[in-house]
Amino acid sequence: MKVVVVGVGAVGARAARQMMVPGATTVVLVVDSATDRAEAVAASIGPPVEVTSWGPGILGDADVVVLALPDGHPAMAAAALVAGAHVVSVTDDVAEVRGLLELDEEARRQGRTVLIGAGLAPGLSCLLAKHAAAGFDRVEEVHVAKAGTGGPACARHHHAALDADGPEWRNGGWTTRRGGSGRELSWFPDPLGARDCYHAAAPDPLLLVPAFPEAVRVTARLAASRRDRLTARLPMMRRPHPEGTLGGVRVEVRGRRGLATDTRVLGALDRPAVAAGAVAAVAADWAGTGRLARSGAGGLAEMVEDPLPFLQELAHRGVRAAAFGGSDSPIGVAPSL
Repeated sequence: MKVVVVGVGAVGARAARQMMVPGATTVVLVVDSATDRAEAVAASIGPPVEVTSWGPGILGDADVVVLALPDGHPAMAAAALVAGAHVVSVTDDVAEVRGLLELDEEARRQGRTVLIGAGLAPGLSCLLAKHAAAGFDRVEEVHVAKAGTGGPACARHHHAALDADGPEWRNGGWTTRRGGSGRELSWFPDPLGARDCYHAAAPDPLLLVPAFPEAVRVTARLAASRRDRLTARLPMMRRPHPEGTLGGVRVEVRGRRGLATDTRVLGALDRPAVAAGAVAAVAADWAGTGRLARSGAGGLAEMVEDPLPFLQELAHRGVRAAAFGGSDSPIGVAPSL
């Protein structure tokens, strides 16, 4: 299988490395506007990872194109589809996700898949929501909260997202919520613990609603400090961390089991760039080997019929999810899935 990774920042570099599992026959070509960075990533991983440039020539025999750059995903995804390749995008930008969803008809016509938001959130959050919903007769609500950022581009996007309106699904229709509003205390796996989370321009609902058409409410929030929230409309006051620090995702699914209502909460803890790179790598493998539910454009909750094998593969790569259970603390964490 031949995979082209476009953008080798914190997430793209991790994705390229994660594809080099023992026994793999994958050939990875890395593309980045900073050629020296691409060469450094290729050298650190070694053969069969090679550096190339974006263009029609590299798409002719590509099986999967992984988009891990800050923007421009819809146009690149369209070019990849024309060349006959599957696409895996790690974007968490609302406008980019909407643009990629518009490629659904073309992807179906080509018999190819555009996997959207194959990172931490959206991405791992979508898989956790699908897994949490498995025991419900009817899913009524899905709520996602994310803490932490990956590389510098991710940190800048997180900063801007707190000052932008985000989509929310409520009572069968779309509405928008003002960025920085709706403060809610969310409990993540230790040592993150409790964090204040706010509405923001997070695209998770756009990808979760098609997977849970009966849901009456789907929301997404980002964890932020009071300073983050108050300075969101200003330029970043300090340089972002080159690869982010510890982060996590929390997914709460509410629904009905028979006549009773129930809630299930799943979470994961890792450095966001590490988790996102692993999700993107496994998504590329599943797309290239035909393990997805259908062709077209959509998120992992819609495209992965049974999320458990996907989550087990992530656990094998060190990205583990856990179920929240009762304890003498506000929320305890049960053994890993």
